[in-house]
Amino acid sequence: MNKNKIALVTGGSRGLGKNMVVSLAKKGIDVIFTYHSNEVEAKKVVTEIEQLGQKAASIQLDTSKSNTFDTFKNSLVTVLKENFQAEKIDFLINNAGIGIHASFEETTEEQFDLLFNIHLKGVYFLSQKLVPILQDGGGIVNVSTGLARFTTPGYAAYATMKGGIEVLTRYQAKELGARRIRVNTIAPGAIETDFGGGVVRDNKDLNQFLSSVTALGRVGLPDDIGGIVAFLCTDEASWINGQRIEISGGMML
Repeated sequence: MNKNKIALVTGGSRGLGKNMVVSLAKKGIDVIFTYHSNEVEAKKVVTEIEQLGQKAASIQLDTSKSNTFDTFKNSLVTVLKENFQAEKIDFLINNAGIGIHASFEETTEEQFDLLFNIHLKGVYFLSQKLVPILQDGGGIVNVSTGLARFTTPGYAAYATMKGGIEVLTRYQAKELGARRIRVNTIAPGAIETDFGGGVVRDNKDLNQFLSSVTALGRVGLPDDIGGIVAFLCTDEASWINGQRIEISGGMML
């Protein structure tokens, strides 16, 4: 039987998710990750993980469409059996997400619904669907945002969903505790990725402003985040449960 632990990461083909996938592999954890549309990039990441000596697989998933979760679960069970000689995953990392920048007054119902479906409803029901194939003693890592603690105009709807995720994390930790499943939230600050159209990375003025309100004097990079997720999936983190860990370099202190 395969003795390596297995993590499932949603949205693992690029950005923070890719960094999480690579960081998990470096910890000796096998990885299955989902991608939204770019199968070519997903295959490159699979190859990268295999070159690190771990098993990897990718499965297409749109986390905004909860009516596809049964089909996804069936695909996951098949991949686990055929590629990993396993029946269950050890860790679930709910990372997939998008960014929409719109003021509270300008946010449309369509924008709100899309953010809700991906960041709150999707996370809630995908986790619910996969908990039966999550190992006892395993873990869930949900992804929130620093914007749930401090406010930057333009992210009212996005941050509202993430506030919900932080509450959900505590409930999951409480209710899944009997199975020794740990549930924690990470809350990244501003990160240089292509997220939200690459606004933090490409807008020099915004980048400088965010650096100026961060104690460590810069914005974050994907490498600042993935290792924390991987750490939460190790035995060293076995007593961390129901927590929100902000990874922001000290933003808006």
